[in-house]
Amino acid sequence: MFAYIVRRLLFAVPILIGVNVITFALFFMVNTPDDMARAQLGAKQTTPEMIQSWKQDHGYDKPLFFNHNSTGLDKVSDTLFVQESLKLFTFDFGQSDSGRQISSDIYERMWPSLAIALPTFIIGLVTNIAIALLIVLFRGSTLDSITMGVAVAIMSISGLFYIIAGQVLFSKTWHWVPISGYADGIEGIKFLILPVFIGVFAGIGAGVRWYRSIFLEEITKDYVRTARAKGLSEIKVLFGHVLQNGLLPILTGVVVVIPTLFMGSLIMESFFGIPGLGSYTIDAIQSQDFGIVKAMVFLGSVLYIIGLILTDISYTYFDPRVKLS
Repeated sequence: MFAYIVRRLLFAVPILIGVNVITFALFFMVNTPDDMARAQLGAKQTTPEMIQSWKQDHGYDKPLFFNHNSTGLDKVSDTLFVQESLKLFTFDFGQSDSGRQISSDIYERMWPSLAIALPTFIIGLVTNIAIALLIVLFRGSTLDSITMGVAVAIMSISGLFYIIAGQVLFSKTWHWVPISGYADGIEGIKFLILPVFIGVFAGIGAGVRWYRSIFLEEITKDYVRTARAKGLSEIKVLFGHVLQNGLLPILTGVVVVIPTLFMGSLIMESFFGIPGLGSYTIDAIQSQDFGIVKAMVFLGSVLYIIGLILTDISYTYFDPRVKLS
């Protein structure tokens, strides 16, 4: 097990390097250091001297991938990519282009993101599995057809529509919950009800279809026929056998998501004015703050890799046939 984890972590290094290369290349294809300086300085009249000084202070005066003015290894090492990437691999996120400590911002903003992501994840998981089991119980019936039709319809509509419709209906028309905002403690619950509800509802279509396909595959296997032959009711078969044996494929979509929960939802947080990591990333993109963008992309990649490793490890506990070496 230990050797497997070490090997996977070593394999992750070239993946993270590749992610960094793509991040740097795409960002600076759209933005130039001069544009970034003007955006951060925020002055109507920015002189070339001011721009050059800002770039030197933030390290953007160096070439991106290759330094023609250096010799030897410095042609590669004395570049913006290498110097900034080395900091990322030590989890030194440094300062944003606006001068804030990125690590402090991440720690502060991860809690609002978790406040939305965790309830949405847990409630959505339980709801989707329960509905999928109910559909399998009445498979082939009119209820099955109607539910699948509704699920496809929910999947076909953009999540942005649910956000806008929810704000108009529940906040502006009925005044049940605030339209946006955030607060700590118990007071913050009223701000979380609507985004959590929308997050759960928007994911029902895809979730129910996925879990239904898993349970339908399990219900055709020999152990189910054996359980029925022993006189077990269909409900006991579903919840006592099909659900248990369907946990392995479910883990694929569940465990890998857990480490990335605190990254937040880009659109949800922006529309509801929640100061989480999702809105933090959106604001950084809009303000051309590359310090934040590269840190969030790198951190998201690391968490996703951790999720994949945890998924493989969890297989060994739910399926003794799986061996990690």
